[in-house]
Amino acid sequence: MYGPAVKKGHAYQYESSFVHASGPSHPHSSKSALFCVTVSGMLKMFWSQNNNRMEETTMELESVNSLDELVTHAALASDRRHLLVAVATSSKQLRLLKIEIQWGGPGSQPDKNPLPQNARLSPSLVEKHLAATTWLQTGSRDANNDISMAELSHLHVLPSIMDNTGKSIVPPTIVAIRTRSPTPGSYQVAQTVIDRWEAVSSPQQNLHQAFEQLGSRRNSDATEQTAPTRLRKLEPIILNKMVISFQSTQFGKVLILTMTDGTVEYRDRYTFEEIYTTEDSDKVMNLRQVGWAFSGEGPCQQVAFSPTQCSMIQMSEDGKIKWCKLQYPLGDIGNSHQDAHYASSVAGLAVATSSAIWYQANYDDMLAIVAPYTSKRRFIQDWINEMIKVLKIQVDYSEEMHHDSLMRNLPLQGVLSIMNSLGFKGEMHARSFQGKFAMVYLNARNVVVLITLASNTPATARERISPLDEPEVVEALAGCAKWSLDLLSWLVDCLFALMNDSEFMARLEPKRIAELTPYLYKRNDISLHLLLSSSSRSFLLAICRRIAHLETLSTKANEFYRRQPQMGVDQTGAPKPLNPQLQQAYQRMQQITSTCLIKASEFEKLLNILGADIRQAYQTFLPTLVKNQAGMGQGKQIDMAVKAAQIQLELGMLLAVSPPAAPFIPVIKKLFTKDLPAFKALTDPAKLFFANYDLLGVQDDKSQLPKDVYVDLFRKAEIKLGAQQWRRCTRCASVMEDVFVSRPGYTFVLGQQRRCACGGIWALLPKGKLFL
Repeated sequence: MYGPAVKKGHAYQYESSFVHASGPSHPHSSKSALFCVTVSGMLKMFWSQNNNRMEETTMELESVNSLDELVTHAALASDRRHLLVAVATSSKQLRLLKIEIQWGGPGSQPDKNPLPQNARLSPSLVEKHLAATTWLQTGSRDANNDISMAELSHLHVLPSIMDNTGKSIVPPTIVAIRTRSPTPGSYQVAQTVIDRWEAVSSPQQNLHQAFEQLGSRRNSDATEQTAPTRLRKLEPIILNKMVISFQSTQFGKVLILTMTDGTVEYRDRYTFEEIYTTEDSDKVMNLRQVGWAFSGEGPCQQVAFSPTQCSMIQMSEDGKIKWCKLQYPLGDIGNSHQDAHYASSVAGLAVATSSAIWYQANYDDMLAIVAPYTSKRRFIQDWINEMIKVLKIQVDYSEEMHHDSLMRNLPLQGVLSIMNSLGFKGEMHARSFQGKFAMVYLNARNVVVLITLASNTPATARERISPLDEPEVVEALAGCAKWSLDLLSWLVDCLFALMNDSEFMARLEPKRIAELTPYLYKRNDISLHLLLSSSSRSFLLAICRRIAHLETLSTKANEFYRRQPQMGVDQTGAPKPLNPQLQQAYQRMQQITSTCLIKASEFEKLLNILGADIRQAYQTFLPTLVKNQAGMGQGKQIDMAVKAAQIQLELGMLLAVSPPAAPFIPVIKKLFTKDLPAFKALTDPAKLFFANYDLLGVQDDKSQLPKDVYVDLFRKAEIKLGAQQWRRCTRCASVMEDVFVSRPGYTFVLGQQRRCACGGIWALLPKGKLFL
């Protein structure tokens, strides 16, 4: 778990802590199961078989088997390797059960003998009764004079959890909530009673030694008996409000209670004391600690929180839906880390968003929450920088020659997705500098992943699917090749424009280097930063290699078809071309890769030269810089300091928050005075200048673009509104056709687009519409 943020001067350092391993799960990580308890006491599990068929497993709860006893409430929670089930019955009984899932059948032990991935599942459920009591226990503090208080409104079971010291475990806890609503004209007030029971082990009674010896002789193979469990009643909590929602956050360490008047309370899981009631910017875990509060609180009947717990949906008494978000109600937060509220707010936002990014939960509400602050000069960069610190995201890929770890760096994709979304100002407006950079970066990553996925089918699936033998896949790859070559051509054209710009070249002098980044911001030109940042440069290198692969693949395929043009026959027995659609797709791919304005192999050489120059600059400049710092040690300390300094330089280039550092200055000058002029001799600058780059969507002046023409994110081809339904990303507004193809290879490759390239969720649009 990430957080809290601990204040050190004007900056924050971020702590992290381990959490309990998750409970039982489906043997296949991509599948899940659903549990429910019926009124008659049946436990049902709905689960997915290996062939994706939904199946059902049921078990009668022996602890609830009386004909005249019905289950009124039930709650489930994962606790280590088992499920805990709390059941409340019509006879006011409260029972705690432990359920074991044996996925391989009765008696199976997956921990000792893991199931093969292709094994057919036949799960069995095993029940163990732990403890029982009555949930209606009146006391001196209980409001027992109202019949409504004898009815449950909520039942929850909280799993065991490590305490704050990390040395002991807090036992599972059952929470029963009873509420009373005041009737019109009565003197009664709204009230909620929260009853709690801890499931604790009772000490075993010691038997006389003779009895113990007798038992061991009669059953020498018997396993050691576990201590019995009992439900220990805790002091009830009484609130003069009606609780309508009860849920946990921060992996069960904090509880959130929502009232009918719209107010929200946070309580500690261990003590149930209310927390986040006072402002504390020294140790920030929640935005409530730094003065933020929910806006528009009002009477409501139902509430649902976002995964970040920073916004909620309320259903009011008249049935209307209202979205409420956290906001800072005390004026402006400030403009830099020198302002206390600015620094603490950025830290709180970083903690809230980082966990969602790491666990791939939805954090789109955070984009709406921070929208009023994006006009501040450095807010976006500061927020992104803090999230990179929290998650310890790798941003330095200058030493890596392969791109596997970069493609799997999902947290980096997440923070760039935020830059992309916040930089989008509408379809007819230019993107911001960071938004434009992130948009190109994410699309380049998506293309590299798609081509890699289509060309490298997993070994376990090669007998069933062959994506490169399906025309739809090859057509999509041809579109990716066209987009990639357009990107390289556009980049070279932008670099040539900078090389011919006297104002830009004048800013390469050390005295004026501080003016370089503001000048590029003014031009909204991201080409130089795409080359200097090691992560984006790595994706450009990967694109060059994928283009070369597709060129070789299409050449071999077309050569095959030329040698054997008549391998099939039609219904009349006449010869026909073998799979003409596939042949045409490979012909298009070869035509795209062989008639490009830029040779990918030559551009790859340029990138390799630039990468080598940057690595050499690091090796020359950074050790000297570090050694000159006061108090610097020797050996490993210097190496660690050099690596940290290199990461900071890479981070600065990725976020473009400051002028290029000293090591980059000679590299940039060499690029524009030697390497680019040599590369220019291999190209036709006029063709690059007049080429059409609409497919990239990087134009700053979009008023001349044709209306109702969009680029399909998957196929990288222009599409127009028509009878085909579209998907649209709820985060970055990208579109793609909602296609259904029965071919297994195409389905496999299309599975990469379950989410948008930015990681956002697709919304299915009505036919012929761009909006829901």
